[in-house]
Amino acid sequence: MNADAINDIAARHPDAFRRPFWKRYAAPFGVLLCILYTFYCWWFFSIGIVLEKANWNLAGAYLADWVSYEIRPDIEFKDDYLTIDYSRFSKLGSNPNPDWVIKKIAAIERRGDAAPAPAMATDKSSQGSFMAPGAPTAENPAPSPGKSVPAAPKTVREKAVVAATVVFGSGQIAITPNLVTVTRGAESVIFDIAKDSSVTPRTPLPYWIEQRKPGSTAYVSFGFLGRAEVQNDEVIAWRRFFGWANFVFDTNSPFWGKPFGEVASLIVSRERIDPSRSNAALAWDNILYNAEWQHGDVWLKLLQTIVMAFVGTVLASVVAFPLAFLAARNITPSWMANQATKRFFDFLRSVDMLIWALFFTRGFGPGPLAGMSAIFFTDTGTLGKLYSEALENIDDKQREGIRSVGATPAMVQRYGVLPQVLPVFLSQSLYFWESNTRSATIIGAVGAGGIGLKLWEAMRTNTNWANVFYMVLLILLVVFIFDNVSNYLRRKLMGTVGNGNDERPQRTPTRPLPAAQIA
Repeated sequence: MNADAINDIAARHPDAFRRPFWKRYAAPFGVLLCILYTFYCWWFFSIGIVLEKANWNLAGAYLADWVSYEIRPDIEFKDDYLTIDYSRFSKLGSNPNPDWVIKKIAAIERRGDAAPAPAMATDKSSQGSFMAPGAPTAENPAPSPGKSVPAAPKTVREKAVVAATVVFGSGQIAITPNLVTVTRGAESVIFDIAKDSSVTPRTPLPYWIEQRKPGSTAYVSFGFLGRAEVQNDEVIAWRRFFGWANFVFDTNSPFWGKPFGEVASLIVSRERIDPSRSNAALAWDNILYNAEWQHGDVWLKLLQTIVMAFVGTVLASVVAFPLAFLAARNITPSWMANQATKRFFDFLRSVDMLIWALFFTRGFGPGPLAGMSAIFFTDTGTLGKLYSEALENIDDKQREGIRSVGATPAMVQRYGVLPQVLPVFLSQSLYFWESNTRSATIIGAVGAGGIGLKLWEAMRTNTNWANVFYMVLLILLVVFIFDNVSNYLRRKLMGTVGNGNDERPQRTPTRPLPAAQIA
């Protein structure tokens, strides 16, 4: 049929070839509705205002904390010298002396208060008096009980830090008691410090230094390398380093700070550090009980999460299996039994797993039992519904064939139903086991135990973001492993493993029948 014939038919039967209005304009209307819905969401959730007020610098700092750590020296101004302090639990140990903090030490003289001395009468009015030397008089009254007359201050000569320089890669902060010079690249800014009064820059500030009002604290940014605050009584610096500090050994370990070769030598051939155990056992104990990273506790909580997911899924599968036969209309003809079981499944599914976790945490207290119970209740409803739908979609011809040979009802279900649905049941259970490994992490954050609770505790302090990233990586690793194991087992159950391309189901090779049987 040529084009003229088609046009002739269309002209004689226009109604048959005219597309309905909704079909002609469905695509433009769909695009328009999507655009309108996007604008509605933008307005309803105030996305523009949120993006405008977002603190992107703070977000960048949080992300950097995942893969790096900071050392914070506090350099305080005194009259003519400086004091340098580090945090109580410094990552540099109990006596930090980093090479990026350059100190200039010199001898200084400062006035120190001597120990109080008892009052002694020295003026001439008391001499020749009939009273004992040192007795109180009108000119020299007695001191109050429990008090003593302080001695005159004396001059103390000692060595102290008179200048310090904190190096930030190509930048630095040079500090003296009344002057701070900040350098980044080719730019430098000098601040005059009036102690306990003001911080005054001598030149206009570049974009990487912020001072919110004249004389107030100056906030200095060195990018990823760190930041600093120049205050009127001290300079606080945060020096950032890539990596995770003290990940293997903490500062309390005898192996801390030693290179890998020396640690290996200590473990293999050196004398025992602790006479009660070998160096290898001591090293393993120091790794497990690392005070900063708590490897042993994190791994134990991760194992609890895996056990929670496994036990909850297995119990849910066991309970949902027989209930699904009651809910399937083609298996149990009782309408009352079908509806009661399905509504029971709906009740269990309608309450989210997180709500169940809160409920059981209230009932059982924080711990893995609450998490297992939450997974068990939620998955019983979900798996029961999926199992019953699988049963309702089976091929009845197999049941009829088994029933036709006089099999009992139990045998009909065993040989006519289970072979059809059992691979589906197991595949769904394996998927839920994999999914519940992720869900157990979330419900752990509300007190249901496992690594979720540990993760929430690290996030709540707002300081241990490297620990958070460490636990997130462990969770990702476990989910990745379980996902691959689950996929392999599901393909194995469905008969798609071992045939080369893992796409088509396996077929059992057929062998030719013997000639005697053919005859």
